[in-house]
Amino acid sequence: MNDTTGSTDNVEQQGARELLLDTASAIMREGDQVDISLSELSLRSGLNSALVKYYFGNKAGLLKALLDRDMTTIVRSVDALLAKDAMPPEAKLRRHIGACIDTYYAYPYLNRLLMRLVRDSDEAEAKRIADKYLTPLGQAYDRFIGSGVKAGVFRPIDPQLFYFTVTGAADRFFSARLVLKHCYGTDTLTQELRDRYREHTVDFIMAGILAHPSA
Repeated sequence: MNDTTGSTDNVEQQGARELLLDTASAIMREGDQVDISLSELSLRSGLNSALVKYYFGNKAGLLKALLDRDMTTIVRSVDALLAKDAMPPEAKLRRHIGACIDTYYAYPYLNRLLMRLVRDSDEAEAKRIADKYLTPLGQAYDRFIGSGVKAGVFRPIDPQLFYFTVTGAADRFFSARLVLKHCYGTDTLTQELRDRYREHTVDFIMAGILAHPSA
């Protein structure tokens, strides 16, 4: 009986923890920001803000946990894509760029949160973030580009610069709602707009990396 009760408590605790993360993510996405108010978090989630201290230590711990949740999903998806040996390099890279657009549509705060935590954390935490997320992604780009060059379908370009190109294209668009509002009359990031931007960005970037037949 005690084992069952303990199991139920663990499930309920995990549910509360995930609800806090989901609510923090929604607040940052909707507000186009990389910070949260604990009072708003409590109001939106229906949970006592003291639970932030219980689960995460403090607000900074909550933000680190949110980054870990979102970045772990990205790294796992990239690893799964790299493992598809039968998929041609061009198809892999197109799918990856499209997935980046979808990710930043869902979490437009992600790159700004990453940079904030690297900047504001102590040396050990900044290194942990880099080693766990940035280094694996950099290595993945080496493999993405290298396999395409070896197959003769990509030009030999710098994987590091390509990483910044893709990340910048995804991050800049979905973190520019003020530009959309004041220049284009909308600040709503709709699925239709995401789909148009995904198609545009994939075609635009791939046109720059594909090997062109010699004249």
